[in-house]
Amino acid sequence: MKRRHIETLLLLAPAVIFLGLAFVAPLARLFSLAFTDEAGMFSTFSTLIDSEVYRRVMVNTFLVAFAVALITVLLAWPVAYILTRLKGFWFAFALYGVLFPFWISVLVRTFSWMILLERNGPLNRFLINIGITDKPLSLLFNDTGVMIGMVHVLLPYAILPLYGAMLRIDQRLLLASDGLGAGLFDTFRRIYFPLCLPGLVGGATFVFLLSLGFFITPALLGGSNAITLSMLIASFINDRLAWSLAAAGSLILLVIVLALLAVTARFLPFGKGVYAR
Repeated sequence: MKRRHIETLLLLAPAVIFLGLAFVAPLARLFSLAFTDEAGMFSTFSTLIDSEVYRRVMVNTFLVAFAVALITVLLAWPVAYILTRLKGFWFAFALYGVLFPFWISVLVRTFSWMILLERNGPLNRFLINIGITDKPLSLLFNDTGVMIGMVHVLLPYAILPLYGAMLRIDQRLLLASDGLGAGLFDTFRRIYFPLCLPGLVGGATFVFLLSLGFFITPALLGGSNAITLSMLIASFINDRLAWSLAAAGSLILLVIVLALLAVTARFLPFGKGVYAR
């Protein structure tokens, strides 16, 4: 057993060393910059917390991430359910439609949304032609455009966990519920929805955490009117060269993400939520 443990450690050593040098050490160096400001060890955190502008950016980031997660799971539910009902060619076709966006760059998709959502774009012209509005809607360079783009990019991350959870539901449970006289709503509320809950929570958590750190889509579709925390961190580095503020903002974001993961894992094992086993 001792020899086996030594062999296992030797096999893992290259990967551990690589991760330590390429990931852990740079990350530790970045976070150490947050405590090296000349005004004091915790002055950068005080600057971020005390500033109304920075607080507003943080609140806006969380509101957008929550809205994106909510809209995404609502759209993912019927798609995942349809996937469980399809067979053969139609299942492969629908699954291809879900996975195909992964093969297209996020930057390309975001630029496509910029063309679609502009004031003279196809979407506004369509809404005007069918009489829904008499003037172009403001869909770009605001939170609306950001949420549309992020929902489109992150939707597969909610569909796949939900599909996995729905696929593993034993259909005999639903038949038994129907045989015992339960109505459709009662079967959904007491059996189907609780069994889908791990995939639902896992997908929503996945989307929410990814939304918190999204940069390309908010930067292009939101601009200066919809600043998120990731955009603020990039501004600290590129515009102000304030590495300590950027490090403090990154550390705050990481702590919040880890805290949310801990809370989620407290009520639902994360692996169960993602893989829906």
